[in-house]
Amino acid sequence: MASEEKVELKRGLRDVYIDRTKSSFIDGKVGKLLYRGINIDDLAQKSTFEETIYLLLYTELPTESQLKAFQAELIANRALPEDILSIIEIVKDSHPMDVLRTGVSALSAFDPETEDISTEATIRKGVRLTAQAPTIVAAHARIRKGKDPIAPSTSLNQAANFLYMLFGEEPDPRDARLIDKDFILHAEHGINASSFGARVTASTQADLHCAVTTGIGVLKGPAHGGAAEEVMKMALDIGDEDKAEDYVRNLLKDGGRVMGFGHRVYRATDPRAFHLKDDAKELGERKGQPKWFSILESVTKVMEPYTRRGICQNVDFFSGAIYYLLGIPDDLFISIFAMGRIPGWTVQVVEQFENNILLRPRLQYVGEMDVPYVPIEDR
Repeated sequence: MASEEKVELKRGLRDVYIDRTKSSFIDGKVGKLLYRGINIDDLAQKSTFEETIYLLLYTELPTESQLKAFQAELIANRALPEDILSIIEIVKDSHPMDVLRTGVSALSAFDPETEDISTEATIRKGVRLTAQAPTIVAAHARIRKGKDPIAPSTSLNQAANFLYMLFGEEPDPRDARLIDKDFILHAEHGINASSFGARVTASTQADLHCAVTTGIGVLKGPAHGGAAEEVMKMALDIGDEDKAEDYVRNLLKDGGRVMGFGHRVYRATDPRAFHLKDDAKELGERKGQPKWFSILESVTKVMEPYTRRGICQNVDFFSGAIYYLLGIPDDLFISIFAMGRIPGWTVQVVEQFENNILLRPRLQYVGEMDVPYVPIEDR
């Protein structure tokens, strides 16, 4: 056997700092999140997704004229080339995240700055991808049902435009605001798994389309981006708030995991979850389906003893219920996460490019050593 070196393994890279950042700050002990120094509480309550994108990409909040010009830039870049729509038609039976990943990758063939990894070009490409991603998701959602895609709006904001392209009518402003807030809450979150994947790709000096494609691939995994869908599946399985306690206790007894609880960074309640709780309750009442919030509240009560161990609600706990009540298909839940996260991946890639070093960790070898080769006729 190999002589095992005395190395300290950091499995999962837990608590390993790989670089410095100015994009976001997380205090997991108290449940605090800042974008460019601004508290997520203020952004969720007072800002818009467009304003938050600008903040992340350009390091400060926009003036009124800057925001107006930026919104116009997003609107101008929403439409997809016809060839991309043809590709979506070809892969329409794939999972929406696979279609989004394929669409983003294919868009590299149509972007005039694909190979330019300068800060300025990377930000411009990030803006274009942020504008185009909802069009990919909505177009696929309709094409797979045999419907024609709806051309993007030239007046609605990002959130309202997504719902418009998905359902074919301008949404209730209250519904659009919920998606807008959801995009804000998902826009950036430090060196999470998908952002790390994007930075690894960028560290090789590959372009933004490659890095975002990587991020989408990593996000698809249920251990990262799929929790909102799983929370809603759990609520549907429970079916009634009176059954929640037995369901959760049996799940935990069998070694299962209650989705929407726990986070690799937070040991207090995820601050993003607070902003969706009241929204989920109000939306359920408005849609005449209050039971889903009641079920989630019952699950929360059963999980209260675990909060002392740092297993608390995360952002996905209420977001799935909101998507479901808005009539969004459950396999689009992760894609909504991705649409909100593209600005965050972009700023992470920009930071990687600006102080680049190839991300190349090591593995400790513990296998056999110097095994003799046996010719095939002697095996």
